[in-house]
Amino acid sequence: MSAQPPPGQPAYVLHSRAYRENSALVDFITPQGRLRAVLRNARGKAGTLARPFVPLEVEFRGRSELKNVGRMESAGVAVWLSGDALFSGLYLNELLIRLLPAEDPHPALFEHYALTLLALAEGRPLEPLLRSFEWRLLDDLGYGFALNVDIHGEPLAADGMYRLQVDAGLERVYLLQPGLFQGRELLAMAEADWSAVGALSAAKRLMRQALAVHLGGKPLVSRELFRKP
Repeated sequence: MSAQPPPGQPAYVLHSRAYRENSALVDFITPQGRLRAVLRNARGKAGTLARPFVPLEVEFRGRSELKNVGRMESAGVAVWLSGDALFSGLYLNELLIRLLPAEDPHPALFEHYALTLLALAEGRPLEPLLRSFEWRLLDDLGYGFALNVDIHGEPLAADGMYRLQVDAGLERVYLLQPGLFQGRELLAMAEADWSAVGALSAAKRLMRQALAVHLGGKPLVSRELFRKP
């Protein structure tokens, strides 16, 4: 009886770069978290699969943090993204590389990522998809906070003004200052009501503030793509 091949796991390529003579160093997202692995013979058939947005089944070998790709096969139809949808996909990939710890399992986040790619390919509005993914990422990593109560557990007031205390949550303030959020905007975010006036733009500002402390001082390269003519 022939031996069965080692089991693979679902994966997407987040980033790939040349490594040594004919190999590539590839960052993957899998249900078991972000994995980095060496792909041998990267100029062959396997190399054509080692690109973003292609659903894969990958067998990883090795016990160190740097794995080896033992087997890699297509597991479905590649997601085709172009224009701002492509930039959005690259943004998601960069967020995951920067924020997701190596070998830290997040199966629900992996599933959300795959569904977000499909939604981008279908041409659905970008901003709600990006805000939803950013929020899911922060929440899964333990950095989430309530959108309907303040840091004291009090319900948000629609006519109140709030600021984000990144390590605690939303704090009500009574003096105008830069970077504040209206209670009605935050309550709309809590219900994912993107039709509410100002909700999407406020959500973008809120997520930037929430992500900034975890990204450190290094800007995201993919954000610059949206600014290019």
